[in-house]
Amino acid sequence: MTQREKDYKELTTVIRFFEKSVERYPDNTLIMEKRQGEWEKWTYKEIREEAYTFGAGLRQLGFAKGDRIALLSEGRKDWLVSELGMFYAGIINVPLSVKLDPATEINFRLKHSGARAIIVSKNQSSKIDSENTRDTSIEKVIHLDTNASEQGNIVNFKDICAMGAEWLQDEANAAKMRIDVENISPDDLANISYTSGTTSDPKGIMLTQRNYAANAMQSCTRVTLPQGSVTLAILPWDHSFAHTVCIYCFMYYGAALAAQETGRTQMETLRNIPKNIKEIRPTLMMSVPALSKAFKKNIEGAVRAKGETAWRMFSFFVKVAYKYNGDWHNRGKGWRMLLKPLMALGDKLIFNAVKENFGGRLAHFIGGGALLDIELQRFFAAVGIPIMQGYGLSEASPVISTNTLKAAKFGSSGLPVGFMDIKILDADGKELPRGEKGEIVIGGDNVMKGYWENPTATAETVKDGWLYTGDMGYLDEDGFLFVLGRFKSLLISSDGEKYSPEGIEESIVDLSDSIDQCMIYNNQSPFTVGVIVPNAAALKRNADNEGLSLDSPEGIDFALRTINSQLQEFRRGGQFATLYPERWIPSAIAILPEAMTEANKMLNSSMKMVRGRVTDTYADTINNLFKAEMKNFINDSNRTALKRFLNSKAV
Repeated sequence: MTQREKDYKELTTVIRFFEKSVERYPDNTLIMEKRQGEWEKWTYKEIREEAYTFGAGLRQLGFAKGDRIALLSEGRKDWLVSELGMFYAGIINVPLSVKLDPATEINFRLKHSGARAIIVSKNQSSKIDSENTRDTSIEKVIHLDTNASEQGNIVNFKDICAMGAEWLQDEANAAKMRIDVENISPDDLANISYTSGTTSDPKGIMLTQRNYAANAMQSCTRVTLPQGSVTLAILPWDHSFAHTVCIYCFMYYGAALAAQETGRTQMETLRNIPKNIKEIRPTLMMSVPALSKAFKKNIEGAVRAKGETAWRMFSFFVKVAYKYNGDWHNRGKGWRMLLKPLMALGDKLIFNAVKENFGGRLAHFIGGGALLDIELQRFFAAVGIPIMQGYGLSEASPVISTNTLKAAKFGSSGLPVGFMDIKILDADGKELPRGEKGEIVIGGDNVMKGYWENPTATAETVKDGWLYTGDMGYLDEDGFLFVLGRFKSLLISSDGEKYSPEGIEESIVDLSDSIDQCMIYNNQSPFTVGVIVPNAAALKRNADNEGLSLDSPEGIDFALRTINSQLQEFRRGGQFATLYPERWIPSAIAILPEAMTEANKMLNSSMKMVRGRVTDTYADTINNLFKAEMKNFINDSNRTALKRFLNSKAV
């Protein structure tokens, strides 16, 4: 039995998992956080001490095993101490996104979970008042940052830690705490993690101690971290992807994580990312498609700013790297070996500078959260910082598969993790052979316990211990998983044929610099249609090059022609015509007058498009696209929409 197999068998709770890491790496740095302009560090044994005393303090306050406490904070040292402390006390953490609306979304989660308390950071404290805690079970509001004395239902984090430390000085209390910790069961709940709830009330995903410990170990069968590994945790910690991979997987290897520096506003926090990357010099980072696209734009923007010669050189070496890398599994093999000298030259002249902007030590990203277009995978591999795309669901704790530097195929979601079963089923529940498409179904210790207070939804999703993901995909001859999209999002033609839209949408955005967002639609219609959000900066740049103003009718029509010419590349005769079947390329497209954002609920907190919200909001626009005259993209409706969009962007 290997050490990993032994650990998988024995480390069946987060607490046992964490305690083993403390035993193995007591003096390694576990977490870093920037305070007063300096990065402070805490070791594994220091975090263990703080979490243990915080858990004891919660017990002293009257909280008991099985109670729920919500956690509303940016990722930071005390977020981690709070969660581990809750686990030591047998308490269930209800992690909340800092992007939630206080009066509705936070209130629902507090009420539905029956949380007895909420832990809140200074930046989020204004969201917790009598309005959004009405009709809830909240008894205590625990402040992470204030040093004020306890008043009413307000209590301070530091006071609870001090209370716990004092209580543990009594040997009888300490012995009782040790026994209670030892009795934490693998099947005890660790989190109630809520879905976005964009089409109905959110569902509370019940993840157990075993779920998290098992999925961290499963993930470690694919991802190995060398000593000294460090990441900058830029994804929200309440999200299961960041939670499991960024925190618990790193713990297993004694690695370190740095909390992203929090700004006074969300925009300031985002602007801190490049600065923090250079300061921390991470060896590995997690990303989601929205961040990957932003990184790509920043890289290209920085190169363009150096002038036309630099841009042409960059574009040339990117094309060379595309050919050398292939789809990664055939990287540098056969005739591609001949390109190795050019690859070295490209690194020296161009790509090493790009890598330095990411700290100079970043080996790769692990991508998750949503499907990542193959072109983005090829781009980041070309510049020397590949994105190893994975796949998962929060209901699976969440990791199901991932590519790695040693085993990857662009376009795939990698090899399934170890200690887990996976199968592809048809509509009748029959298991399909490799290469055939069906529903992805998984079994293992990472499958959620169910949805909190929702047995109907649980029964529809978990059957005989198997998680029915609702995603369509297939396993290829080498065992790589290809995820094709949600069944609920499928395009359905008038003859009943089905196709996933995500890949087409991603390609249109990635290969058309004048398009920022895209959604295509076909609900048993004769042809496919779509809606897009333009890229204002690219349109302005192109218009400026022609000496045109986007304030003029000529400039608007030129912008429409530019967008249309890029769309035509996906249709018959275009350079991308062979990427997708013709019938799924939109025949008519409308420009939206505003971007899809979290604010208008067209993106959820994971930056995924909420298709139902878009189709409901723009139902008239979409229905209008099925008129024959709308197949001409340059029309008055699109002129009006583009003008409104550009005005909103002050272009």
